[in-house]
Amino acid sequence: MKDAKSTIEAGKAILGIEFGSTRIKAVLIDQENKPIAQGSHTWENQLEDGLWTYSIEAIWAGVQDCYADLRANVKSQYGIEIENLAAIGISAMMHGYMAFNDKEEILVPFRTWRNTNTGKAAAELSELFVYNIPLRWSISHLYQAILNKEEHVKDITFFTTLAGYVHWQITGEKVLGIGDASGMLPIDPETKNYSAEMIEKFDKLVAPYGYSWKLTDILPKVLLAGENAGCLTEEGAKRLDVSGHLKAGVPVCPPEGDAGTGMVATNAVKQRTGNVSAGTSSFSMIVLEKDLSKPYEMIDMVTTPDGSLVAMVHCNNCTSDLNAWVNLFKEYQELMGMPVDMDEIFGKLYNNALTGDADCGGLISYNYFSGEPVTGLTEGRPLFVRTAGDKFNLANFIRAHLYASVGVLKIGNDILFNEEKIKVDRITGHGGLFRTKGVGQRVLAAAINSPISVMETAGEGGAWGIALLGSYLVNNDKKQSLADFLDEKVFAGNAGVEVSPTAEDVAGFNAYIENYKACLPVEEAAVKYKK
Repeated sequence: MKDAKSTIEAGKAILGIEFGSTRIKAVLIDQENKPIAQGSHTWENQLEDGLWTYSIEAIWAGVQDCYADLRANVKSQYGIEIENLAAIGISAMMHGYMAFNDKEEILVPFRTWRNTNTGKAAAELSELFVYNIPLRWSISHLYQAILNKEEHVKDITFFTTLAGYVHWQITGEKVLGIGDASGMLPIDPETKNYSAEMIEKFDKLVAPYGYSWKLTDILPKVLLAGENAGCLTEEGAKRLDVSGHLKAGVPVCPPEGDAGTGMVATNAVKQRTGNVSAGTSSFSMIVLEKDLSKPYEMIDMVTTPDGSLVAMVHCNNCTSDLNAWVNLFKEYQELMGMPVDMDEIFGKLYNNALTGDADCGGLISYNYFSGEPVTGLTEGRPLFVRTAGDKFNLANFIRAHLYASVGVLKIGNDILFNEEKIKVDRITGHGGLFRTKGVGQRVLAAAINSPISVMETAGEGGAWGIALLGSYLVNNDKKQSLADFLDEKVFAGNAGVEVSPTAEDVAGFNAYIENYKACLPVEEAAVKYKK
């Protein structure tokens, strides 16, 4: 505690802030890259005019409350104020659309990654670029606004992601880390910049509309991890810390997306490594040795924060439906007058699920709270399906929901491992699914037929990941690569606890997923008829 206190007093601590979909989290780390304080703020997106958004007011009120919570945590633990910092990093949900005019005014409400109104734009751009352009990418949002003939497009002088916006407002710099930038527009792995060929194709495509801007005029500048991305301005310091204690002049690392910070927090930026984040939504990130043989609609190509190509399978749904079912058991316990301990309920149900049949006894669950692009659904309906002859018991029931939480992830990853023959040395899991020891790991290992590691530190999440990128900016004395810096300075040989798949579990999951795919028309019918 004394060391942590003196680190903060000396201005040597590093701050990472991440804007997640339900929580804004701040983590303060010391010179050994270990968390020493944290703060958080809970928030929710709003559905306005049919589009998911967070207001500008909610963004700033949220980050200020989160920082105030961090200050309170530092005060209660160490009895001091945060006056100065060694570095700051800003991270947020990737993709989406924030467009501004020459007065720095937002032109339309922030359109988040969750919106699926960009189907026409994404399809046309994918064909034009010969490259999979997902619905949630920033370029899809921009082109859809153009196709919709939205009045604001002519006034755009800058558009960016949420992390890019907050970074710009606290530093004055219109920049973006390469990982986050790769979710705006495809990156050329050779130049480590936006694809010049695709920019030229896009400019030609929209030329008939007669806009005064070209695409390069309005995109943020791409930066690699460790590059200079500006410093905290006087105004920026006040926007974070309304109490006025935080001083300006702090170096701020390139802003990154949650995918990039997840890779950093799980030490998965090296080629032939990967990670799976499994919480409200899920995604897998596999760092490639070379490009895929062709584009796949189910697989997004992004990059690590230092520019290596990454194959990403992104699923909109993961644990929400599973949690909803577990809450039924909580209600039952309350109804029976029994004390409720959610960790115990999860632990008992999850571990009991492992005693069920490897194929869940024929039971199927669709966890679609929202649409799922990988399986071609623009809307979702949570659905549980069985026949009278299936083995309907508690273990199989929960196991079916556990399988469903990574079912769509499996469908995408089967392409990488079975068709593209991608090789991986290590995959690390992090997120809420892995909180009950060993269970989520075993399910995921069976799903993608690969050993899965989980590290204690992975629970620190993206705020810790972006703080580590701040540390890489200011503490990289040896000028190491990001992968070597993480190996030596952060993880120091800690590879976590590994669980390997069993042949029985793999065969069982394969049987489940074939059943799952065959019954997808049932889910489609539920969407069509249940309004």
